[in-house]
Amino acid sequence: MQNYVAAVLAGIGTDPERVVVHQPDGGTITAAGLTDLIHRYAHALRERGVGRGSTVSIMSDNRAEVQAARYATNLLGARVVSLYEGMAVDTLAVIAADVETDVLVTDTAHAADGARIAEQATIKHVLSFSEMTGPSTPIEPVPVHADDIYCVRHTGGTTGHPKGILLPFGPHTAQLTDPRRPRQPDVMLVCSTLAHLAGMMVDGVLLAGGSVVIQTRFDPASVLDAIERHRVQVTWLLPALLYQLTEQQRRSPVDISSLRVILYGGASSSPSRMAEAVEVFGPIFLQMYAQTEAGGISVLMPAEHARPELLGTAGRPFPGVEIRIVDDAGDDAPTGEIIKRADGQSRGYLNNPELTAQVWRDGWVHTGDVGFFDASGYLHVTDRLKDMIIVVGGHVYPTEVEEALLRHPAIAATAVFGVRDSDGIEQVHAALVLRSELDLDAVRAHVTEQMGRQYAPAAITVLDAIPLTPAGKPDKKLLRAAARE
Repeated sequence: MQNYVAAVLAGIGTDPERVVVHQPDGGTITAAGLTDLIHRYAHALRERGVGRGSTVSIMSDNRAEVQAARYATNLLGARVVSLYEGMAVDTLAVIAADVETDVLVTDTAHAADGARIAEQATIKHVLSFSEMTGPSTPIEPVPVHADDIYCVRHTGGTTGHPKGILLPFGPHTAQLTDPRRPRQPDVMLVCSTLAHLAGMMVDGVLLAGGSVVIQTRFDPASVLDAIERHRVQVTWLLPALLYQLTEQQRRSPVDISSLRVILYGGASSSPSRMAEAVEVFGPIFLQMYAQTEAGGISVLMPAEHARPELLGTAGRPFPGVEIRIVDDAGDDAPTGEIIKRADGQSRGYLNNPELTAQVWRDGWVHTGDVGFFDASGYLHVTDRLKDMIIVVGGHVYPTEVEEALLRHPAIAATAVFGVRDSDGIEQVHAALVLRSELDLDAVRAHVTEQMGRQYAPAAITVLDAIPLTPAGKPDKKLLRAAARE
């Protein structure tokens, strides 16, 4: 089958002199420059023996070189792995060894950690981007099989040791080259890691002849400045970052008239906060409910964001996607686990057949998410099965408590999680970021009044910021460990 990199290169090459990348340091790269960079990297990797069946791991901040290295790796038919900044070096070394890394590529800032990882994981070749030298002579993309793996993406680690999820060439290529896919040469702002959905979205933008503005990390003022300066049309944000952007635009508004769509997802969103965002930015939001394991599940379109009653939903299933709600026995139920069947999903966990068999069953991906369909066919995601807190008197789903807390005007951000006490009974804990002083007893009364006594946090911690995992989600594992100390 066709290698998706061929389609991306064709899109980049529509006009060799146009600027296709704005780098975090203010530099730019033309279409011809990016094409040359990809082929030079491919030559350098091929000289080190990289080809089908090989693995290249990359450890770097956000920059165009990360995307070019991925394209070079996949152009050769090999698979790529991102080693996330923020994870412990020992954990990254385990990941690098598990995927049998042949070449480790780092930027200058991560060279020392890369050397330690290479030593622990016994990696033969370690290269910096500056050492990825070779001729710019074009290399034809290697034909691949649909089930060949182009990427092993690891979970963010919110529920335990990161698991490697196998992503095949076939579904990604089919999605990018689908003739029904809108082809708009947008300017996209990347302010979250290229290792996740943002990087996949860049594939589509470049394929359509668009350009990309890359930032090293999220900063709301810098994001708004980039939107105004570069006339950005598309960006992707996690909900927690979107709330910060909304507050920044309220405090210091800029010209955001170029924005066509803000995509968001990756974690549960607050209906009240999304209503605020719609008020500030207009109904230009597109919510995607997806998992790396399952692919896209459902979508809430921009026009639907103008209806406040829909902001607490995950939208309707993507076209061609079949969703069921099942109980513990696997039978259809009004409320229960969300399972999905469709093309475009991953092929299981790396070196973990037992867990793979638990999640991928009879053609269905078991998401581990709890939810239900309402009478209008909109999907509601109430929580993760593993995040459910079993308290005396019933079950507490953290996102429901988080939404209640966020309705308090003094609370800017929150993360709710369960912690077992000395008797093994789970208690509801809440970490809060405050806008103004607040009596914590009033917080409990606020939740009790809205939801009932069993939902009120037994313990409350006030923080300057909610800690996030390298994937940008609230790090409830870290919060839970801190609460036990």
